[in-house]
Amino acid sequence: MPRNATNQLLQKAKKSKSDEFYTQLCDIERELQYYPNCFRDKTVYCNCDDPRRSNFFRYFVSHFHELGLKKLIASCYREQNVDLFNPQIPEKGFYFEYTGKNTILNSDEIEIIHFKGDGDFRSSECIELLKQSDIVVTNPPFSLFREFVSLLVKYGKQFLVIGNVNAITYKEVFELIQKDKVWLGVNLGRGISGFIVPDDYECYGSEVSVNEAGQTVIATNGCLWLTNLEQSSRNKDLYLTKRYLNHEADYPKFDNCNGINVNRTNDIPSDYGGLMGVPITFLNKYNPNQFEIVRFRKGDDGKDLRINGKCPYFRILIRNKRTVR
Repeated sequence: MPRNATNQLLQKAKKSKSDEFYTQLCDIERELQYYPNCFRDKTVYCNCDDPRRSNFFRYFVSHFHELGLKKLIASCYREQNVDLFNPQIPEKGFYFEYTGKNTILNSDEIEIIHFKGDGDFRSSECIELLKQSDIVVTNPPFSLFREFVSLLVKYGKQFLVIGNVNAITYKEVFELIQKDKVWLGVNLGRGISGFIVPDDYECYGSEVSVNEAGQTVIATNGCLWLTNLEQSSRNKDLYLTKRYLNHEADYPKFDNCNGINVNRTNDIPSDYGGLMGVPITFLNKYNPNQFEIVRFRKGDDGKDLRINGKCPYFRILIRNKRTVR
């Protein structure tokens, strides 16, 4: 099965609250290594996580003292099914708090506390836990990503979360990136190897595998980390090796904008000071000290950027701050 088809399956399944998908520990470790000094004396909240199964919770318990955490909270949603023909008491959402005073050897030692409601991250009970926290780290429902990020921004929280790469194109998210309030984490695309799915999940193809723990994993090339935690590589200059002068044919101009199209981030010319339309994956290399983000996708006429009447895939208009125009 092609990877884009697998992405569609994952996206569809993530919209179903009855399905549960878990981030692999290896992907969490691969990203969290870049934020070693961000968690000291902080309360971390994993607000879309079953503490008995979540690898985010497992990671922070294992590194609690190393990171210098103050407290760890994990909360889990449980769908409230109401069947008039088969009435039953709905399962409630729950949470667990860990302060590092004891070692958790297995999930049986986790004594969860039930909410009065379903444990939705938007619920008043979860927002009260959010208010107590400093940093949110989790894998939220992709279909609710905009609302999830907006909630964290509203309450002034730091965060590191996984989302679909298309989240960059959401107006609410892009404006935060443009204003330098959030940015991409280190790993993107195949830097996130996939998600653990339930054993009974129906899946086929070469993009499905079994990890060392015997868990079924759906791979995806369409995910990213979004954060407002500082990490050193964010301010690292993008080394530019190409030039616009004498290579103008490689950089066609837009019909409806005084700027040039750049097909790959590595092809950004070092000597061009005007507007450049670059792929959205540029944001993985974006240094706010080196470049200015001007706008997303639209030309001077408010319509999608065009070249010879055709629209390339989404482009971000940027300008090199260090090139004299």
